[in-house]
Amino acid sequence: MYLFVFIVIASLIGFVLMSMGTLLGGILAFGILFGCVLHGLYLLHKVKKKIDVLVPDKEKHVEVYERYLEEKANE
Repeated sequence: MYLFVFIVIASLIGFVLMSMGTLLGGILAFGILFGCVLHGLYLLHKVKKKIDVLVPDKEKHVEVYERYLEEKANE
């Protein structure tokens, strides 16, 4: 349902931009597109930060193994 609504809204925005003329419509279309890309990158950055907090460090097993070797050497 949301896809259909977004298609209709995008069509209306495209019609308005085409009726404004080439230069002004192109500038606005570029601004809208560039803004959406930047917003998407920002959201990806936020998701990456949240995933980094939830997923443990990949090198954790190396630390545990080194600690095991130290304890074994001390025995």
